[in-house]
Amino acid sequence: MANVNTATQLSNFQIALNRYDTTSGDRPPAANWLEAFTRLTALLELKESEKKIVFLDELPWLDTAGSGFLSALEHFWNSWASARTDVLLIVCGSAASWIINKLLNSRGGLHNRVTDRIPLYPFTLKECELFFNSRGATFDRYQIVQLYMVMGGIPFYLSQIDPKLSAAQNIDRLCFTESGILRAEFDNLYHSLFQKAERHVQIIEALSKKAKGLSREDLLKASKMPNGGGTTRILRELEESHFIRKYRAFGKKDKNSIYQLTDFYSLFYLQWIRESDPSDQNYWVSQLDTPKQNTWAGYAFEQVCLEHISRIKLGLSIGGMKTETSAWSGKTDTSGAQIDLLIDRADRVINICEMKFSIDPFVISKSYAEDLKRKIRVFKEVTQTRKAVHLILITTWGLVRNNYSDTLVQNELKMDVLFN
Repeated sequence: MANVNTATQLSNFQIALNRYDTTSGDRPPAANWLEAFTRLTALLELKESEKKIVFLDELPWLDTAGSGFLSALEHFWNSWASARTDVLLIVCGSAASWIINKLLNSRGGLHNRVTDRIPLYPFTLKECELFFNSRGATFDRYQIVQLYMVMGGIPFYLSQIDPKLSAAQNIDRLCFTESGILRAEFDNLYHSLFQKAERHVQIIEALSKKAKGLSREDLLKASKMPNGGGTTRILRELEESHFIRKYRAFGKKDKNSIYQLTDFYSLFYLQWIRESDPSDQNYWVSQLDTPKQNTWAGYAFEQVCLEHISRIKLGLSIGGMKTETSAWSGKTDTSGAQIDLLIDRADRVINICEMKFSIDPFVISKSYAEDLKRKIRVFKEVTQTRKAVHLILITTWGLVRNNYSDTLVQNELKMDVLFN
């Protein structure tokens, strides 16, 4: 039970025990958690010949201040359950910081006791497509990608989509109307997952202003967070909860890693929803094809591609090959360049991946062709690589063939490959 004291938690625990122990009658609740787990042990020992599964849902809620719950759980597991082959203990909880710090990274009696983890990852684009099909929706893949760029693959968010409306209309209804569920979701989301969530939000807001990510040093300055173990813990919690990613730049060591915001909803909220006027019922539709919307869509599509790198590798027929993926930025005396996705392959080929979101087949113009040539030239000069460098274009609807595409692009992939 959420937000109740220890006595109420113990009462609820006893009610659950009574469902399985018909001999207990109206037994009063245990005085403490140690006694409660002793009663659980006695109940389990009555069923010697059966496989026994103990499922504790929302475990962090049971650990109220000063309750001794965690110590009692540790004692139950270490002194009795862990030695048995007929007991399976499953625990879960939505408070990510508690699960990460007190269970997965426990330094006490539960250290290295977790035998398996079942993280709940967002849907892939293919899973979103199957989900929408099961609900009778007729979105094409372009619209599914649009929805993914706003809310990612979070099943609860996706379940709120009205299949009778277009992607743009659904975004307006869920994000920009006064009663839209995603309008007020941001604060609720972080405070339900993390203790003292204000510090987590500081980091998220800092990263939202720098699309390509920040080094730890720059992130600390931007978020005004101290350089210490507390900040390291918060970054780890956000990373393990799939809000941010930590990646190594090409040719750099781990200490030079970059942190980047990867939660689609958080990015969309901070860039669009937070400052919008709830009285404008058609806000998002009115923003379609504006420069601001096109800039956001380009970056969000890049993030969609980064979430589906395994599909991109399959599309390049290198799914089983050893590869390293990274980003890169560098400069010569006269020019600089930034590459958002590099695939360094075991066959001595480096794929430079460019990702472009557009409503029509993409045209490589003369100016963009010159920019691509410059990127490749700067990358080769700065890295001094001896590997072959191949340019890959990932687009929504493919490329319009012209002299620039024929001479520059070694391979092109459409958004369909992300659904494989």
